[in-house]
Amino acid sequence: MKTIRFVAGVFLLVNGILHIIEYLNTDSIGILVFGIVYIIIGALLFNKKTYPVYLGLIVPIIGMSLSLIKFGVPELISLSALFKLIGLIVVICCAYILIKRNSKSTSTE
Repeated sequence: MKTIRFVAGVFLLVNGILHIIEYLNTDSIGILVFGIVYIIIGALLFNKKTYPVYLGLIVPIIGMSLSLIKFGVPELISLSALFKLIGLIVVICCAYILIKRNSKSTSTE
């Protein structure tokens, strides 16, 4: 699970940096806010705490949902599609960590 947590953290850091780069091109404050939040959550995922995993599950879903509502479905070859792909990978990794943690805790009881 350390590897999956590491992968999720790195992907969130990369996604945050890409959001900030995109902010420099578009001047959309929402993109900047999500970029900063993604960087913070990505850095927190390197800890062994549980709450960053929940944040890594919830915040990308919120970001992807808001983006789909505002901009619609992106083209396959676009930065927005890359944001959603990275977000989806992070959500899957965090969900896997939480499912494994819950199944491990219920099997020991």
